[in-house]
Amino acid sequence: MFRPLRAAMSPAQAPTDHDDTTAIRTPATRDVVLATLATTAVVIVLGLLTGTAVLLLGLLVFLPAFAAALCSPRQTALVSGWVSLVVVAPVVFQPGERVLNRVILTLFAVGFGALAVYGARVRVTREGALVRLRSTAAAMQRQILRPLPLLTDDVLVDGVYEPLQEDKLVGGDIYDVAATPWGTRVLIGDVQGKGLAAIGMAIDVVGAFREAAHREPTVTALVDALEAAVVRHNDYAGRRGEPERFVTALVLGVDARTDTQVVGCGHIPPYLLHEGAVTALGAGEEHVPLGLADLVDEPRTVAWFAFPAGATLLLCTDGLTEARSRDGAFYPLEARLRGRVDITAGRLIGSLVDDVRNFTAGVQQDDLAVLAVRRAPHQAR
Repeated sequence: MFRPLRAAMSPAQAPTDHDDTTAIRTPATRDVVLATLATTAVVIVLGLLTGTAVLLLGLLVFLPAFAAALCSPRQTALVSGWVSLVVVAPVVFQPGERVLNRVILTLFAVGFGALAVYGARVRVTREGALVRLRSTAAAMQRQILRPLPLLTDDVLVDGVYEPLQEDKLVGGDIYDVAATPWGTRVLIGDVQGKGLAAIGMAIDVVGAFREAAHREPTVTALVDALEAAVVRHNDYAGRRGEPERFVTALVLGVDARTDTQVVGCGHIPPYLLHEGAVTALGAGEEHVPLGLADLVDEPRTVAWFAFPAGATLLLCTDGLTEARSRDGAFYPLEARLRGRVDITAGRLIGSLVDDVRNFTAGVQQDDLAVLAVRRAPHQAR
């Protein structure tokens, strides 16, 4: 049985079809009015003190242009109307020898105001299109990569996923969790290369995992299904003249038993954290990445290891292990994991991500995917 941990998320984090982070943001009308009045007051006072009222009032003509860049069309129209009123008033109530200057300034104010309103409408229209596009991309990401944390009858999986290019939302790193009749299967992987072609391969591998995880009774058969999906994708890419790609992957099989299965396909081995000790599992037993099975004669086999209650399995991509400091040193993952005792999955991920950001001085160099797997609470008890 598969249960997303919706209750573990705050309302702001819970995924919805309408993501507030993609909404068009404009300042409050009250703030716009106060800023406009304050600017007008400053210009009028300076004009009275310096005797250059016409010159300083000319500065107000450009105020709607600033409003057009930040405000809604209605707010921009409000600012434009006010500026036109302030510029026209001296022409009506204080005629003098410089009436022509004031009339020209009034025409400029009205013309610039109209252009500002039009510019605000164009900007809002374009931003609306970008919001709809980003909302669609966010919905697609939630279908490709399920939001974390996730809870099954066997494990609790928490983690973080940060693509290098935030505007794409999905990168070459992949993960998924499937609750099957044979226990819980966990996938983490990394597609070779970057760009949209790598994302296409990632979608195919995740889709193959979700289908085969419920069909294949063994982990090795599941991995063979993933291999076939990568081969099919490469065949199709080759017919279009695109380069073939491979995928490093790690597949876990966890059930009610203490022993757990893992098949590594050229991927970073999982780390077992238990009672302050850190162990790299399956190191030296990795197989070739997905898509390269035809190059070797040995079939992929399962490695077994103990996964006791209270232990944590850490799965990651090379965005973590190959993160570099300013002097070029690699992030010492195993050393940073030592000594951690009874740390929850969420705290482990949060502390690791903060640590690697400090190590790299905040510079992200690759897609980053990190998963922490623990026995489900009722299994641990």
